[in-house]
Amino acid sequence: MDILVDELEGSLWVASVEKHKLEGLEIDPASEEVRWGSIYWAKVKHIESSMDAAFVDLDGDNMGLLKNADVRLQNADGAYTKGGNVAIGKMLKPGQMIAVQAKSGYLPNLDATEITYEDKSVSVSMDITLQGRHLILAPMMSENRISSRITDKKQRKQLMKMLNAVDNINGCILRASAANVQTGMLEREGQILKSMWEQIAAFFTGSDVGLIVDGPNAVQRSLGDNAHKTINRIEIITMDRFQEVEEWCEIFAPDLVTKIKPVELLDHNIELGLFDIRDVLDDVEYLFQPYVILKNTGNIIIQETAALTAIDVNRGGDKRSNLNINLEAAIEIGRQVRLRNLGGIIMVDFLKMENKKEKESLISALKDIAALDPCTLQVHGLTALGLVELTRKRRTPALQDRFDSALD
Repeated sequence: MDILVDELEGSLWVASVEKHKLEGLEIDPASEEVRWGSIYWAKVKHIESSMDAAFVDLDGDNMGLLKNADVRLQNADGAYTKGGNVAIGKMLKPGQMIAVQAKSGYLPNLDATEITYEDKSVSVSMDITLQGRHLILAPMMSENRISSRITDKKQRKQLMKMLNAVDNINGCILRASAANVQTGMLEREGQILKSMWEQIAAFFTGSDVGLIVDGPNAVQRSLGDNAHKTINRIEIITMDRFQEVEEWCEIFAPDLVTKIKPVELLDHNIELGLFDIRDVLDDVEYLFQPYVILKNTGNIIIQETAALTAIDVNRGGDKRSNLNINLEAAIEIGRQVRLRNLGGIIMVDFLKMENKKEKESLISALKDIAALDPCTLQVHGLTALGLVELTRKRRTPALQDRFDSALD
């Protein structure tokens, strides 16, 4: 896999390309006001009893919405208590200073004439985590565990054995990418994350709200998401980004330092020049079409609405069985959902299958595909009408929103 790092008017664009095919796209618009994963020293502004939630001031301009279940309070013995058992108003008070982490991003709506702080709020949590390449540090969790997204029992047992062999690590979540990583590397990364947390926590003091540390940028998200794959090249066109990526790799991915390659563009007037010379732009533009043509003339239609995303699988001229067409479509649907960064409810109308075993095969395949998504993609099975229901919790705004903001 190759990682391409490009820039356009201050916005960061990162493409993950495997076998000349676009497999990942991350964009950090210059106008982004809150990034997923950013940590703030915030102030409780208002308790909304009807929502059992609190609005918190993140930085004097942006607001966060903190739900009861995302509250974490430290006890006298140092352990943390989760919210959800009592009303949020009994745990937090207006004016109270708390540390929170953004669980979504915020892009300003340049077309809006009036914006309230409810409109501008992002989802936040007091259950803070720090992302490494193979580990996630959850400082408010005392035990170590395996990522819940790994469902294979044999793999979970193997990974837990690895985690138990690592000394001096507590509160870590092992990612699937750690399957072939040496114990010493995991211990090193765990200590790095622990040191980072201690430095961050030192800023949790005083009465001034503000950003403590930015969440992972587009490059870091891409490298983390593809940690289980072999990275051949990381191509970058600016020295500022080169140094930034080199510093991150020296800390979390020493094996990738030699893979970072500066690229000199012959024509600096071409927008997204690196994407252009690597033939990625057409793939990016294709993501804004409502349809995708499959290899054997079948197709899928993607329609986004305010309530949900509807995906329809069509045979076209494909003569194969419905199951074979559906299995091919399922792979492409997983890719499109990831690339377009679709979120919320996704309803898929596959070709009709009467056989129970065929339906089970399709659902099983979809679950395997969902496990490859860096975001939480859940397969809920077939509805009474024969539609497959999926839900996805994305980290950043939808691709269309990020694309529009990056080009404004």
